[in-house]
Amino acid sequence: MTTPSITALRANKQSLWVDNINRSMLDSGTLAHYIQEFGVTGLTSNPTIFDHALHTGDAYDAILQETVHQSLSNEELFFILALHDLSRASRLFQPIHVGTHGRDGWVSLEVSPLLANDTVVTVEQALKLHAQAGLSNLLIKIPGTPAGVSAIAQTIASGVPVNVTLLFSPDHYRLAASAYMTGLESRLERGMDLRVGSVASIFISRWDQAIQSRVPPHLHNRVGIAIARSCYTAYQEVLHSDRWLRLAHAGAQPQKLLWASTGTKDPQASDVLYVESLIAPDTINTAPEKTLIAFSEHGRGEPAMSADGGDSGAVLHALAELGIDVPSLGDQLQRDGANAFVDSWNDLMQTIADKRSTAGRPIASLFKE
Repeated sequence: MTTPSITALRANKQSLWVDNINRSMLDSGTLAHYIQEFGVTGLTSNPTIFDHALHTGDAYDAILQETVHQSLSNEELFFILALHDLSRASRLFQPIHVGTHGRDGWVSLEVSPLLANDTVVTVEQALKLHAQAGLSNLLIKIPGTPAGVSAIAQTIASGVPVNVTLLFSPDHYRLAASAYMTGLESRLERGMDLRVGSVASIFISRWDQAIQSRVPPHLHNRVGIAIARSCYTAYQEVLHSDRWLRLAHAGAQPQKLLWASTGTKDPQASDVLYVESLIAPDTINTAPEKTLIAFSEHGRGEPAMSADGGDSGAVLHALAELGIDVPSLGDQLQRDGANAFVDSWNDLMQTIADKRSTAGRPIASLFKE
């Protein structure tokens, strides 16, 4: 039975996803519980999450150890393991995906972070992974870096759904939205189906982490929310643009805004700050498990965002007066985020290599439903 906070969120037409996936969640029934009790309708994952799962549990140890003598690279093995978990998760979300006509019920898999600046290989890997998975409700995560923007357009044009990641500003969002529309326009010109799913992921809490020491206390934990609200204004502008309306009339579905990095990092702030403050129709909040549980227990699902951005303009103006160049900082956060994912990826590859170095048991016995 869903809690009042989750019911209120649903009434405000916002989807709640969980920002985690691992085999233990699947084996224990935890993910199914989140769907049933908390109204979770999708999930996201990234190399950092998988690396954490490897370091903190033993669910993957035996299969990693067994593959030491097999002709699989560590990267190939990672994608096999990740896709197996995501295949199981996707089945849990499939009724939601079908029931919402593809507007919800998605799972996500990221291309290698090493490809963030390589358009051609990013597209190749996105198409390969989606074909390998064979899942209708799988989003391939591609970073909204300068090289990634072109890859997003090409991937959408090929009919592969995309979760655009590492967006930190309205400018980043507009580029992601334009890339989505470019891909759809290519399909429209060729008379192809325009129902290709996509979300644009705005990273929130990293803003407040980055500037906490540079702003007065009254601006603490307000900047990420202001950025989100300004992105929501840009989102509404896109949805009312002639360019989008032409595609919508031809059958395209909106590329929803997704709030990412919504776990509270400041112990002095509310543990549900980035859920309660980012409620808006036709958006998604992907929350870490700890935040998801906290919101179900004591969160409020009241409307908190308007199309005009609320007080975001005042907050961003205050930053400018302090000499903080918001667009430049957003670009830096994107670069830092891409580098952090590379670090996690390299650590993940090393962890896989280390765990494959000892003997195990037959690989077939480890893929249990």
